[in-house]
Formats: sequence, structure tokens, C-alpha cells
Amino acid sequence: MSTIEKVLEEVLVEEAIGFNNEIVLFNDDVNTFDHVIETLIRVCNHTAEQAEQCAILVHYKGKCTVKTGSFDELKPQCLQLLEAGLSAEII
Repeated sequence: MSTIEKVLEEVLVEEAIGFNNEIVLFNDDVNTFDHVIETLIRVCNHTAEQAEQCAILVHYKGKCTVKTGSFDELKPQCLQLLEAGLSAEII
């Protein structure tokens, strides 16, 4: 393996690692479906259908990944979800 190939491989691995974070939304007994759906549309730029599907998954499965990306991209969105009263974390 040449030096150029090795450096390129290391860069590709580093880029792949940078986007492996997820915002996970958790079920609670407080928020309504409408509030969760509206918040996902506003904060995560979901379509109405995406937001509804996530809300259903959260309700029946207890949690759902609602967004993936780099930590720096996800942090402000996760904070907005928390400020809206939802239970979420970045993993």
C-alpha cells in the first residue's frame, strides 16, 4: 500500500466516524402526538409523514432515532427538542 493510499484510507475512516451520531427520542407520558409531530417537523425538518412515523415508533417501541449526523450538527437540534419538553439524547 502506498503512502497516498494509506492517508486516503485514514481520511475516509475519519469522515465516516464523524457522522455516526444519532438523536434518539424517548417515549414519555406527558407529550401528545401532535406536539411531538409538530416539534419534529420544526426542529428536525421532518415531513409530516416522517414525524408521524417517528411518533408512532416512539410510542410503541419506547424510542426512535429521529436524526443522524455529526455531533456538532445534532447538538442544537437535540437542545431544541429538550427545550420543547421532549426526552432526547445524542448517542
